[in-house]
Amino acid sequence: MYQQLADQLTSLFAGEPDVIANLSNASAALNDALDNINWVGFYRMVDGTLVLGPFQGKVACIRIPLHRGVCGAAARLNQTQLVYDVHQFPGHIACDSASNSEIVIPLHNAEGAVIAVLDIDSPTVGRFTEADQEGLEACARVIEEMMQ
Repeated sequence: MYQQLADQLTSLFAGEPDVIANLSNASAALNDALDNINWVGFYRMVDGTLVLGPFQGKVACIRIPLHRGVCGAAARLNQTQLVYDVHQFPGHIACDSASNSEIVIPLHNAEGAVIAVLDIDSPTVGRFTEADQEGLEACARVIEEMMQ
């Protein structure tokens, strides 16, 4: 399924240079393809803070400092955060009280600096597996390529 999703993202981005439009379609495609999620979207790095970008789901936190939450940890540590139960994550930000598990994947520019994160939440504890992480990281590489 994830290879199909990565191929779909590649097709969606073909010939379209606008990053925001592409991130909007990426969040819609991910939302459509993934079961049992309640939020999927992007936070962009702006002046050292994560700022809300295109997403699908309920209203969200607009700014996230790098020292807070799962998104902040992913950006600060430059490492995917696969969180089985967000309520056990120190400093978790509860933008949506229905979220119980989360995966956040950093996105990089050509020099390897974090320029955004892909954030996906689920109402189910333990929704995301290592297989999901691997597949979503492959999709994230397609998104990164588009953002260059």
